[in-house]
Amino acid sequence: MAQRRPTGASTTARRRYWWQLRRRWRMLGVFEINPEHEFFHLTSVMKEGMQALIQATMDTPEQVNYYLRLQSEETHTHEGYQMQTFAAPVFAKLRRSLDITEEEYMNSLCLGGYYLQFVSNSKSKADFFVTNDKRFFLKTQSRREVRFLLSNLQAYMDHLEKFPHSLMVRFLGKSDYKYFIVMQSVFYPDERINIRYDIKGAEVGRWANPDTGGKQIIKVLKDNNFKGSIALGPEKSWFTSQVKADAAFLKELNVLDYSLLLAQQPLHRDELEGKHSLANVVIQGVQTLGCIRHSHHHRLLPNCKNAIHVIDGPEQRYFVGIIDIFTVYNLKKRLENLWKSLRYPGRAFSTVRPTKYSGRFSQWIQDRTQ
Repeated sequence: MAQRRPTGASTTARRRYWWQLRRRWRMLGVFEINPEHEFFHLTSVMKEGMQALIQATMDTPEQVNYYLRLQSEETHTHEGYQMQTFAAPVFAKLRRSLDITEEEYMNSLCLGGYYLQFVSNSKSKADFFVTNDKRFFLKTQSRREVRFLLSNLQAYMDHLEKFPHSLMVRFLGKSDYKYFIVMQSVFYPDERINIRYDIKGAEVGRWANPDTGGKQIIKVLKDNNFKGSIALGPEKSWFTSQVKADAAFLKELNVLDYSLLLAQQPLHRDELEGKHSLANVVIQGVQTLGCIRHSHHHRLLPNCKNAIHVIDGPEQRYFVGIIDIFTVYNLKKRLENLWKSLRYPGRAFSTVRPTKYSGRFSQWIQDRTQ
């Protein structure tokens, strides 16, 4: 008996079903900021202001004294608001080092459709927005955090020059309207990622219930949820060394409470085969910050999007990045350390001296990397 071939109508219905399923997965944990959304006006203002600022950067010659670049501030006046950017030429240089053109940056931030509001189980009080293509995050910051970034911008750039493939997230812009920063997304592209971790190397309060309760949010799991290993094979040595270098840098800035964002997905067959192809294995055209003398701190980047935050093991692709680098060990944190020492004697909590935090963070990752 001959089998019935699917009709055009059934094929169309099937395609529509898969398209809707794919869109639902793509929108997991995010909500479109359309004209009915409470943040629509704010994000529209941000996009309009940033478009003018990026265009101004594109029109500015690069031959400017580097110190003056660090100190530069630009203000653009629009109808009903002003937008100010800080050290725009410096951030533009950093974008170029990642092979991100100003046209790409503008298209994603300003011309690429509605922003998305990111929703997770994070305790942060900041507002998170994501560009429609999910390539860049925009995060509101406090005045103190902004001052900290700007006061340490030279040290931050020096570290990225010495370690071009540092795991620290790249801050690609800073503007003044409800202070916000633009950063590269660690988990991009995210179509095949279904589990994410936020790792601090601590024990107290470091477990998250993976059950979403039916809500459309992304659950970010923590240290005590992590039961496996980071299987990198030959990349282990570079990865653990870079974690130590980044943590040591943050220790020098007197910073604690930063995290390693971590996700993984199986490598597809074509990706596994591509690992052994001289034509596809590496993007060597990604520009560094212009310093050959630190070439021993480089690694061969995989030929994929967001290569700076991607490391391929023998069978798994890992997305990694160090985030939340603005918490300084000040008097408030010292008092918090004292209180937690009394409440959790002998246990590992996150509010500790930067020296201890750096060592424990690096060791946690070292112990779980193969």
